[in-house]
Amino acid sequence: MNKKEYKKQQLVHLGFLVISLALICFISNHLFFRFDLTGDKRYTVSPATKEVLAGLDDIIYIRIYLDGDLPAGFRRMQRSVREMIDEFRVFSRQPIQYRFIDPAAIDDEARRNDLFYDLYSKGLRPTNIEIAERGGGRSQKLAFPGAVISYKGSEIAVNLLKNNPALTAEQNLNNSVRNVEYELISSIHTLINDEIRKVAFLEGHGELDELLVSGISDVIARYYDIYRGRIDVNDLQSLDDYHALIVAKPLEPFSEAEKYVIDQYIMKGGKVLWFIDPVSIDLDSLTYNSRAIALVKDLNLDDQLFRYGVRINPNLVLDMNCLLIPLNVALTGEQARFVPSPWLFSPLLTGKSTHPVTTGINYVKAEFASVIDTVGTNPSLRSEVLLRTSEATRVMGAPLIVSLDMAGKQPDIRQFTDPYQPVAVLLEGEFPSVFANRSISGIIGREDPGFIEKSIPTRMLVVADGDIIRNDVAISQGVPEPLPLGFDRYSGQTFGNSEFVLNALNYLLDDTGLMQLRTREMRLRLLDRSRVREELAMWQAVNMVLPLAIVAAFGLVYNLLRKRKFTSGK
Repeated sequence: MNKKEYKKQQLVHLGFLVISLALICFISNHLFFRFDLTGDKRYTVSPATKEVLAGLDDIIYIRIYLDGDLPAGFRRMQRSVREMIDEFRVFSRQPIQYRFIDPAAIDDEARRNDLFYDLYSKGLRPTNIEIAERGGGRSQKLAFPGAVISYKGSEIAVNLLKNNPALTAEQNLNNSVRNVEYELISSIHTLINDEIRKVAFLEGHGELDELLVSGISDVIARYYDIYRGRIDVNDLQSLDDYHALIVAKPLEPFSEAEKYVIDQYIMKGGKVLWFIDPVSIDLDSLTYNSRAIALVKDLNLDDQLFRYGVRINPNLVLDMNCLLIPLNVALTGEQARFVPSPWLFSPLLTGKSTHPVTTGINYVKAEFASVIDTVGTNPSLRSEVLLRTSEATRVMGAPLIVSLDMAGKQPDIRQFTDPYQPVAVLLEGEFPSVFANRSISGIIGREDPGFIEKSIPTRMLVVADGDIIRNDVAISQGVPEPLPLGFDRYSGQTFGNSEFVLNALNYLLDDTGLMQLRTREMRLRLLDRSRVREELAMWQAVNMVLPLAIVAAFGLVYNLLRKRKFTSGK
């Protein structure tokens, strides 16, 4: 090949290279793809997330209060948050800016305390984390593992740390990492959604008042508009403006006309959360009299709920896995002496670990809960138990006498032979009207030309305990102050009631599929500490010797091959 031909060939190669690079750039600008090689797809955002991000029309700013000197688990959470937001930025139509902040790094104590109070008032929950110091010492630091997301002048607080006392610290951190995408994108979806959905607490039947549901109302109000709604039997559409209805522990029976209005609300796709007590008794009634009779309560809802697929039984569950209450064990005439004693009528309910509503949440505390059964074989309806008692459960039918003295007696475990009793059931599908084949004019006093016999696909939650949604109230200087929902004043622990109710409401109103992100699995790969201690020397030797051996072997083989090549050439 002469010099001219060689130069021509090089120009052809250069031209081919330039054209190839231009083609690659063109394709990359018009065809977007990413590869996630992790087994659990932890770097792959869901289609629902992409849809939400595609709807952004303004910049989003995120302040994450997870920085500074942190333990290894919290650093892993910090890294996961950063990686997830970076993934959001790839698919977002608008810029997403974020900044990690260490609120404890402010030197001025007054300014630091003001920031702590501001974060707490916005809804971020503080936690104490332990920091290992040089020299073997340890110190504690107050942290707010959450974020504040701002969009168009509005902001919402997001708690990123899941704290379930029933799980280990590693499992809690893993659940927190697993839910990062859901917590962030659901909050962004709430901010960008132009329509703020309306949720109403039903009134008119002795339901819990505003003070007794303020714990959950304050939480729900961050995402929805809260109302107190009444049924107007003269206006069959009196509930239609509400996206969801909460029936919180009614005491008085519903009339047939009121049931009709609720029924037709459901037929149009309305969502209802029923918190029903079929037995009339509460712990406050035992405060002044150590004995009380638990009587069956007639709310005139049995036929309606039965038609929808459930039956709430007039009984009470006793569970060995229960709350502790202070019981006075002093003899008559002696100074009061209180000791914590198990109160079997306050079971700690466990949630289904694979459902978006209950996965990863703490125990849900109940009080005088009953058993709920699913009934019927309607193929248009699906039911799923969300909360249930423990293996050591006993069921007692009402009426029965309940006494505080029961807390001081050792229960007979042989009587607890009714394991895993359902207390909360989720219903989904097309519900039949309880008023089908009945005279409507005899119920509401007139005909209803818009009567619907079968609902469009919708959802409802039925809970056989009204106290799950009721918060306690403390008296401070003569002024009643509501406590957070799920907070137990005796143990100081906050149970999962608030998260359960909020998740259930979000699930009932979820039309984007975002709630399914809560069931995302991320395998927890932890070191076997005992094996590490036993095999420490061996693995240290392997890590030090093996790389050197590989390099030496490569050099030896290379030299042998080179020597053989040139020796055979001679």
